[in-house]
Amino acid sequence: MKQATTYFCKNCGNESSKWVGRCPACGEWNTMIEEPVAPKKSRAAVSVTTDEGLRSVAPVKISQVKAEDMPRIKLPSGELNRVLGGGLVPGSIVLIGGEPGIGKSTLVLQNVLRIRSRRVLYISGEESPQQLRMRADRIAGGKMDCECYLLCETSLENIFASLHADKPDLVIVDSIQTIASDQLDSAAGSVSQVRECAAAFLRFAKETATPVILIGHINKEGSIAGPKVLEHIVDAVVQFEGDRHYLYRILRSIKNRFGSTSEIGIYEMKQDGLREVANPSELLLSQSDEPLSGTAIGVTIDGARPFLIEVQALVSTAAYGTAQRSVTGFDQRRMNMLLAVLEKRVGFKLALKDVFLNIAGGLRVSDPALDLAVICAILSSNVDMAINKGVCFTGEVGLSGEIRPVTRIEQRVGEAAKLGFDTVLVPRHNLKSIDTGSLPIKVVEVSRVEDAFRHLFG
Repeated sequence: MKQATTYFCKNCGNESSKWVGRCPACGEWNTMIEEPVAPKKSRAAVSVTTDEGLRSVAPVKISQVKAEDMPRIKLPSGELNRVLGGGLVPGSIVLIGGEPGIGKSTLVLQNVLRIRSRRVLYISGEESPQQLRMRADRIAGGKMDCECYLLCETSLENIFASLHADKPDLVIVDSIQTIASDQLDSAAGSVSQVRECAAAFLRFAKETATPVILIGHINKEGSIAGPKVLEHIVDAVVQFEGDRHYLYRILRSIKNRFGSTSEIGIYEMKQDGLREVANPSELLLSQSDEPLSGTAIGVTIDGARPFLIEVQALVSTAAYGTAQRSVTGFDQRRMNMLLAVLEKRVGFKLALKDVFLNIAGGLRVSDPALDLAVICAILSSNVDMAINKGVCFTGEVGLSGEIRPVTRIEQRVGEAAKLGFDTVLVPRHNLKSIDTGSLPIKVVEVSRVEDAFRHLFG
């Protein structure tokens, strides 16, 4: 007898009886995959009429619901607590995603090994107990007086048998794509397996008030592997970002039902695990005292956190006739727009010159307030004149060459003053209601790119 199969959309989880090129639910192309399905159990139809044998749940007026503060479970990492909104909420389910080797398992295991008062069950479907012990020795340095138990299992039924027997206070699943249920015929990591296993852990978390942390893989597009419904099921989605060839990692909240999504955490990868970076500006700025052309300091904000970052630019004559444009850590299309503004509005001939741009530290920045620092770094390299080490920049550049206002200007100026900078260039009228004379830093207001160039180079 031929086994029944159906088609699932790996983006949204929509089910279809036949293959279609475009998903009718989310509109994505070529996302339908075929998977075998188990026969559905027959269920008696529920009558829509009132029946005395059926218990009805009465709706409750929203004003009558008691507003209670949910107690948070504080984790040892302060950066992780801030991104989660103050800690783990009992009964919540958190999904942590990131590229292979970025440090997801290291981050979770490092926090687990420092929890003393709670019983933790670490479920691993990818590593053996010996591998986890080797990593734990490297992270904890041999000090393991925690209540952490390991379970290397991929069967969902065996996992829940252990959960009901051990009754842990915190559950870690590494990773959700390796867990499979025996009730489904599809392979682990498929759309149906990921959806059903995540729903099972969700029911367990809500019924027992036990927080669950899921570690998830990402696909080649950079999004979390599996159906999009996985991100809808969980209470919080945290993305671990950064280039694994560099030291710095950013922990970013994409979805959070119990806190803000504007917070980020910054870590530095070291031999013995991840170290929290309290002041990233000091690490991202060059410590060289020698003035160098093509370098500018920009004040950016990622989430709700301001920090200063070094922008490096190199402008040279094109060796092969066709000018090259190379960008690392910044949007290349935006840099091309800024180069067109310099060519058209300011009069710098850059069409026949190679332009290389780099954001120091391996970070990727999308804040438009970094435009002014990018332009000043390019101009500095073009005229081969260094910018004063005590000057920093913040401002968005428009197509007509004007410097546009940016948000949270007080936080940006305050961060620059805290790090010892003596001058900051800001858009004109951005500090209208603020007394600039009382600030511990000189504020220079500029309205056009030409004004910034004259102030820097005369």
